[in-house]
Formats: sequence, structure tokens, C-alpha cells
Amino acid sequence: MSASQTPEVPTLLVKIFGKDRPGITAGLFDTLAAFSVEVVDIEQVVTRGRIVLCALVTEPPAGLEGDLRATVHSWAESMKMQAEIISGLGDNRPRGLGRSLVTVLGHPLTAESTAAIAARITKTGGNIDRIFRLAKYPVTAVEFAVSGTGTEALRTALVTEAAALGVDIAVVAAGLHRRAQRLVVMDVDSTLIQDEVIELFAAHAGCEEQVAEVTAAAMRGELDFEQSLHARVALLKGLDASVVTKVREEVRLTPGARTLIRTLKRLGFQVGVVSGGFTQVTDDLKERLGLDFAQANTLEIVDGKLTGRVTGEIVDRAGKARLLRRFAAEAGVPLAQTVAIGDGANDLDMLNAAGLGVAFNAKPVVRQAAHTAVNFPFLDTVLYLLGVTREEVEAADMHLGDH
Repeated sequence: MSASQTPEVPTLLVKIFGKDRPGITAGLFDTLAAFSVEVVDIEQVVTRGRIVLCALVTEPPAGLEGDLRATVHSWAESMKMQAEIISGLGDNRPRGLGRSLVTVLGHPLTAESTAAIAARITKTGGNIDRIFRLAKYPVTAVEFAVSGTGTEALRTALVTEAAALGVDIAVVAAGLHRRAQRLVVMDVDSTLIQDEVIELFAAHAGCEEQVAEVTAAAMRGELDFEQSLHARVALLKGLDASVVTKVREEVRLTPGARTLIRTLKRLGFQVGVVSGGFTQVTDDLKERLGLDFAQANTLEIVDGKLTGRVTGEIVDRAGKARLLRRFAAEAGVPLAQTVAIGDGANDLDMLNAAGLGVAFNAKPVVRQAAHTAVNFPFLDTVLYLLGVTREEVEAADMHLGDH
């Protein structure tokens, strides 16, 4: 009977550490094979050219443990490595109930903030089982696998401290759902793109300053969005419809936007946008970026001129949440497996309805209310919150010739 089935079975923890080189793992297990042991667990980490290899194996037949120890130490010495062998019983102790993944983004990630995060995890009753680096640029991103405490309690304890620590922290439940097909829905203005589309139109109408003032107040939650939308659009009355083409050309994607969407699509995710802006721009973005869903307000155009009105269903704060649910239903994705990204007050209902709501370079009121916040100007950092590593992104790009 194996050690994983019975905790009383004697086991040996064989630990090898030193300078990494090809053949170490094969060499260790070749050495152990002579003693007819079973492998219970393996863990290997390489950091800056130094390897730590741990093998948990069953005890060899009676009378052979001394030979095993001597042989392993001799092999390690021949490889200019160090070896440590510890006797014990059974497998690793069972992990506590409640498993979460804590993703930390830092630029830089300091020892002080890392210590504070680890201490806070411990105070919630959690245990750190593994730590893994997801990326080293444009930010340092690491993932902590934590057990023994509830995800919501852990999120509350960590996310509230993130800003004070100078890092961004996301906490999600661990499990198979993280590998499942998901839906990502983004706001457009100041999220997918760097601009506010209505301000681009306003610049052509000569009323940019007036529109910007109303936009800022609406994003802070000081004005009703629908009223502010009508007020701003009214200022565009009489503008020639040819301006639509010019505005499309002026739109600037947020750094990392193409990488984010391209990578999500390769992973089999569906991606959509919802916007308080206009279909005249979002339809173009949908086609250019290969998006699955897009919904926004529509500027009314009559006889080649903007009328100063919008037509159809208004996409406001409540509308964005409705559209997230609609897209999820059409995509066949449970709401718990959706990710919403936005920056303004009118994104809050959508962020809270999603399985994971990400406030991206958001206003303070949004950062405080969302599940997590990303305060770096690169949209593809959201991939790290989903457990995708920078190396995986780059490898996929090289394989398909995308640069």
C-alpha cells in the first residue's frame, strides 16, 4: 500500500540543491531506482540557475535505507550538489478546506509588501502552499496558492490593504473553473482605448471642453449617466457624418489591448465590449479586433448629419450589467466564470455582477467597490489575474509569428 493511501507508511524526503545543469532529475531517480522505492511526490524549483529538487519516496526494503542514503549522498557529491534526507511518515499533510489563488502585481514588488501579504494570509488562518512567478515585466506578478481559509475572507483582508502596500492583489477561488472557457467583457472608453469617444467627436464640433466637464462628472458618479449622455450628444447636433471615419482613425488602443484579446482568443475565451459610447466606433473595434460581442449607444444620423440624439436601447450603468448577463447566456458561460473590466462609476454594476470584476486604472470609488484593481497602464496585465504567464504569451506569439 502506498504512502498516499496510508499515513503511517514510512517515507523519505530526499532534497537535492545546488547549481542547475541538465540530467540532475534523471540522475537522482536513476539512483533511487536501484532501491525499489515508490515516488509519492516531486517538487522542483529553479531560481537564477540554482535548483532545489525534492522527492518524497517510500522507505526501501528492510536493511537498505543506509545504503540508499550513502548512495544518494555520493551521487550528489559527484554532481557538486548537496543532499539532505529526512525520515517521516506518509504523504504531505492534507491541505485545509478553502483554496484560493492570490495574484500580486508589483512595480516593483518589495520585500516589505511581500512580508505584509504573507502575514495577512497567516492571520486569516490561511497557509501558503506554493508561490509561483507569472511575469517579471512589465510588472512583477506572483501567484500564491493558499489553503485553509475562505476566498471571500481572504479577499477582504488583502484587497483592502493593496493600495497601502503599493501593489495590486486579486483573490479568486482555486478549482477547475479557472481552466474552463470563460467570457471577458470590457468597457471601451479609458479601458480598451485610451480615449473618451464623445470627446473625440466634440473636438470636431468645437465643444470639447463642455463635453469633458460633463463626462468627468458622470464618471465620478455625480450625474445620472443617461441625462449626461443626452446633454453631451445634443452638443454634436449638425456635425457631418464623415467625422465618424476620422474619429475611428483617432482612437488609440490601450497598451497591451491587442495582446490581451489575442491571448484570450487563443485560450478559447469569448471577448466582448460594452460601452456608453457609440456603435459607430465599437462596431469598427469589433471587426478590427475579432471580438465576439459589442454593444453601445447609437448616434442618430439623418441626411448625412448628426441629429444630436441617440437611438435604441441606452447602455448605461444598469445596461452594462444586463448586457454582461446577456452575453454570458449567448456564450453558454456561467456568470461565475465571467470577467468584467472597467474604469468608471457606470461600470460598477457590471463589475459586481461578474465572477471577477477588475477596476482598470479606475476612479477611487470604482477601485474601492471592485473585486480587484489593476493600476498599471498595460491592459494585458489582466492575463496574470487569470493565471496566464508572460512566458506563455510570448511563446504563443513566437509560434504564430505575432510580434
